[in-house]
Amino acid sequence: MVRSKNDGYRLQVKNLGLAFVAGSMLVTGCSMNPSLTQNENEIQKPPVSTSKTETAAKDTEQDALATVSHDAPADNAEKSESVKLVNAEEPLTPKPLEPVQASAVYEQSALGGGISLQELESIALANNPAIQELAASTQKAAGYRTQVTTRPNPMIGYQGQQLADRGTDQHLAFVEREFVTANKLELNNRVLNATLSAQLQELEAQRFRVRTDIQIRFYQALAMQKQLELISEFLEVAEKGADFAQQRLEAGEGTRVDVLQSKILYSEVQLTQRQTKAKLAAVWREIAAISGIPEMEYTKLHGTLPTNTGTQDWDVLATKMVVSSPEYSAAHDRISRAYAALERQEVQAIPNITAQLGAGVDYGTNSGMLNLQVGVPIPVSNKNYGNIDAAQAEICRAQMELQRIKNDIEARLAVVSKEYDTATAAIDVYSNNILPSAVESLDLANQAYKAGEVGFVQILIARKTFFDTNLQFVNAQSQLAAAQAKIDGFMLTGALNSVRDDSGDASLRDQTFSQQ
Repeated sequence: MVRSKNDGYRLQVKNLGLAFVAGSMLVTGCSMNPSLTQNENEIQKPPVSTSKTETAAKDTEQDALATVSHDAPADNAEKSESVKLVNAEEPLTPKPLEPVQASAVYEQSALGGGISLQELESIALANNPAIQELAASTQKAAGYRTQVTTRPNPMIGYQGQQLADRGTDQHLAFVEREFVTANKLELNNRVLNATLSAQLQELEAQRFRVRTDIQIRFYQALAMQKQLELISEFLEVAEKGADFAQQRLEAGEGTRVDVLQSKILYSEVQLTQRQTKAKLAAVWREIAAISGIPEMEYTKLHGTLPTNTGTQDWDVLATKMVVSSPEYSAAHDRISRAYAALERQEVQAIPNITAQLGAGVDYGTNSGMLNLQVGVPIPVSNKNYGNIDAAQAEICRAQMELQRIKNDIEARLAVVSKEYDTATAAIDVYSNNILPSAVESLDLANQAYKAGEVGFVQILIARKTFFDTNLQFVNAQSQLAAAQAKIDGFMLTGALNSVRDDSGDASLRDQTFSQQ
């Protein structure tokens, strides 16, 4: 039977249609929905603390990722969008970082006559640049996690043969697709999921650093504020004492020594006042820098210094603190990542399958044709042994890093325990012995002076002792507050130190499809 040229064209169109139908089947026939929840049993992750701190960090992954844009979800639609980002159902599009304007909180506090610790913490958590930086690195980790699980794009193309030999030319349309084997994309996801979890814990640790530094400096400033009040009161007493000594000298009742001693005391109090003001100004500048608002002006602080002291079981506290610390939890997550990376490298040598299906027409025979091509790389020279060895070494390194962090937490707690116990001892002794004795000594000195039993210099000494003991008592209160802040913050300080950006990269996806 002889076919017309039009029949050949119709057959060509039909064959091309079959090719693209078959190609679409290749594209959609091997879809993968990577699970975004890490399988702890498969990864062989060491037991991780289920403390309140760690659980909170895990549960607020959406909030951490949303921190980069600094826009809290205002309704259900925005919350759903945050969930989409975390679940990696669509690519993350990082938004430019813009500082949160917390000046309104500060201005309102200043107008109200002062600012509290909670208000300063809120300002710092919203504006501290290190928190902003870690929030961005967390979103980077989420973006990489999305990227390493995406399937390859299919390839479509055209092939022509014997084009110079009219009447025998062949035309072919084809679609090509690489099929990933050994669940590599899911294993990629587990590696980056652990990376994201570790970055979330680092973000939580940075929040503790900011809170701790703000609390320490808040109580330092509050103590100086209290000391300045005591200094102002005593300065009036010292000034009156100097005037009184001069009057006694002019009346022929006092001596030149009394005048000089009273002036020395007055000058010392003035010097203490100037030095305390300078220290307070410096501490406030630190608070402003940590808060991310360097131009923030000093305003009166509202709060109380601790007076009640208690004992601590430092061994029990050390055990609880280690398992609850976000710093320690981040190290656990990095061990999980190391195990996941080893599992991923162990299947790298299993070859992917590349399939090509084409359909076209052969004018030499005036008939249609279908082509099928399947290929796999042969893992003869590269069996990925080097990467497997490196992944095993990384597990060892991550485990030693976990031990190092544990020891470091215990060492830092030992230092804080000394600060806490010495401050506690000071407060107890000052409250129960020194301060009552200073008050009684001053009263007795006044009575003795009125009775003519002691000289004016003894009155000055009693006043100076009373003044110094009150200042030292406030110092002890400040030290106790600082030690307690460090304990509450897992000994995490350094709100403006460089942060750890361990967000990973998308190289596992390149490795998946390069097969090398």
